[in-house]
Amino acid sequence: MKNIILIAKREFLTQVRKKSFIILTLLAPLLIVGFGALIALMFKANESTHSFNVIDKSGLFQNKLKSDENLKYIYLPEANEASLKAALRDMQGIDGLLIIPKLENNDFSKLEEETKLLVNKKIGFGTKNNISIDLEKIIRSEKIKALGLNETQIKDIDKGFTLKAENVVDEKTEDNDMVFSVKYGLSMVLMYVVFMFIIIYGVRVMRSVLEEKNNRVVEIIISSVKPFELMMGKIIGVTMVALTQFIIWITMSVVAALFLNTGFAAMNENLPVGGEEAAVVTKAFDPQNLAAEVSHTLLEMNFPLIIFVFIVFFLLGYIFYSAMYAAIGSAVDNETETQQFTLFAILPLMIGMYGSITVTNNPEGPMAFWLSIIPFTSPVAMIARIPFGVPAWQIVLSTALLIGATFLMVFIASKVYKVGILMYGNKATLKELWKWIKN
Repeated sequence: MKNIILIAKREFLTQVRKKSFIILTLLAPLLIVGFGALIALMFKANESTHSFNVIDKSGLFQNKLKSDENLKYIYLPEANEASLKAALRDMQGIDGLLIIPKLENNDFSKLEEETKLLVNKKIGFGTKNNISIDLEKIIRSEKIKALGLNETQIKDIDKGFTLKAENVVDEKTEDNDMVFSVKYGLSMVLMYVVFMFIIIYGVRVMRSVLEEKNNRVVEIIISSVKPFELMMGKIIGVTMVALTQFIIWITMSVVAALFLNTGFAAMNENLPVGGEEAAVVTKAFDPQNLAAEVSHTLLEMNFPLIIFVFIVFFLLGYIFYSAMYAAIGSAVDNETETQQFTLFAILPLMIGMYGSITVTNNPEGPMAFWLSIIPFTSPVAMIARIPFGVPAWQIVLSTALLIGATFLMVFIASKVYKVGILMYGNKATLKELWKWIKN
């Protein structure tokens, strides 16, 4: 154990002293936020306002097609139709001509068939779809009015229906949309974090092993420690690196959240008029109120259990797959050869991650159960399920199976590592790996 601790300490200090680690740890959250903002700006930059001339022969749509920041409707007399068609090709600032025919005998189907949109440029599917939706809303309203209903009755027809469900087993009200959205978001974030950390730091273990093997440094180290001690020291050392980075990111996130919350509070206090007008001004977008709602929902969840399950399954899953990556690194001579073996490590994780997306729709279904029980997928699937609530016996069973599988994987990896770490110039095959495991 002393040798394992010494190797883990060396591996930890070697990694955290690198400039790349410090830069990545401090800048990664900012890069993620910046990347998200860049994507949003790219979508925004590709948006543009489209202007369309409208000839409404039916009279139903006159001044009912409302312009907005993306679509502008310009109504023109029916007498101008021929001249507008002729000039459309060379028009500047006008993207098309919408021609709506007369409505005969309340035949809305014929109206739809004969309505035309003439364009002089490619407007994109989204713009065309938005125009269709605007027309559809007005036609729907006219159809309902034809039945003798007024505006109040139409609005009443459009009212949604909120169904409140009560779980007779847990004796509590089932999740509403906000609670479900928060749980779903937390589930996806935790699952994705575990998935990425296992892959990133598992690959780091593999590269570390491969680097020492190629530099022949391992021959000197092996003379002083056992291969198993060297492998476990590397795994534990990189685990501590991952936890250190994770703790720093959590701290940065908490500080940022507190800072933003304080900023939103100050913003509301400095609005020109007090409470009621402030509520009106921020009605369209009230980040503080939304943050308070999300925080309240999160606080009502069983966070001690969620954190416990997250840490246990993250650590066990990481050790499980890191042992696999260490074995791969010891069995090959270069990074190119790792590609034929890393699929065995990545594929189960991907099955667990993408399978867990369906788990959120039915957290107690057979897919959710088996993905969170099988050790190859449970590190991500169980974490995806835990915000929705998991029976205690399933958590215990899954943890026990994952512990047993982790010990077994470490044992198998140590057998491969023991032989492969001193093999040079001999490309390992699956047949040879099986021989190393059996011996």
